[in-house]
Order: sequence, then structure tokens, then C-alpha cells
Amino acid sequence: MNKHIRILQAAALVAVVLGTSACSSMNNRDRNTAAGAAIGAGVGAVLSGGSGIGTVGGAAVGGVIGNQVGR
Repeated sequence: MNKHIRILQAAALVAVVLGTSACSSMNNRDRNTAAGAAIGAGVGAVLSGGSGIGTVGGAAVGGVIGNQVGR
């Protein structure tokens, strides 16, 4: 079991590094849209108890809000 946890930790670290490096060429509006979608997905998942529809809906609403804030 310990080996599986180490592999998951390494995979998470790689995902974070790749995810943050992908944002380097984005403008502010694109970054705000992505951040809004990520925050909205988290909030949607919490409010809907982990439902896929709630998570996707939260991401959509958050992305729109982030896009409009970035104007």
C-alpha cells in the first residue's frame, strides 16, 4: 500500500508542475477563466455531494464568471 501512495504522490506532483507551466503563455483573461472554472468545479462538487453534473455545472458557471471578471 505504501508503494501505491508514493506513486500517487509523484503523479500528483507531475500534474501540478505540468499544469502550472501550461499557464505561462495565457493572458490575464484566460487565467481568470481557468481559475474560475477550477474554483467553480470545486464548489460545485462540494455543494452537490460529488455529483458529476454538479461539478461540471460549477465549472461552467465559474468559467463564465472568471471570463467576465477578466474584462
